[in-house]
Amino acid sequence: MQFRITRNASEQDIEEIHSELRKYNRSKRETSEALPIGAFYEEADGRKKAGLTGELFGNWLCIHYLWVSEELRGQGLGGKLLEAAEKEAASYGAKYAFVDTFDFQAPGFYTKHGYEQVFKLFDYPYTGARYYYIKRL
Repeated sequence: MQFRITRNASEQDIEEIHSELRKYNRSKRETSEALPIGAFYEEADGRKKAGLTGELFGNWLCIHYLWVSEELRGQGLGGKLLEAAEKEAASYGAKYAFVDTFDFQAPGFYTKHGYEQVFKLFDYPYTGARYYYIKRL
C-alpha cells in the first residue's frame, strides 16, 4: 500500500471514492430518496430566462442553483421561482429548505425571503464569503 498525492485526480479516481462513500452512507443512514425539482421561466422556444434547480431529500428542499437573466433581475421573478419550489417541496412533505450563496450573489435575497444564516465561510475562496441558509417551510 502507498499514498499517492496528486493535483489532477482523474474522473475515475473521484467516482471511485464518491461511490464508496455513497455505499457507506446508505448503509448507515435512514432510507430516503433524492428527487430532482425545478422551476423555470422560459421563452416560447424553450430558451430559459430564469430557473431554480435542486432536489427533495427527505425533509429537505436542497436548492442547487437559482438564476435570473440580467434583463429580468429586480422584477420579483427570483422570489416567484423560490416560492414555487418551496410550495412544491412542501406538497411532497418537505419541512425545510437549504441553500448556499456567495457574497456577490444573493445573501440579502434569501434573508428577505425568510432564510436564516446558519454558517459563513470567510476568505472564500480568497477574499470573499460563502453563506449557508435554512428556512422552515
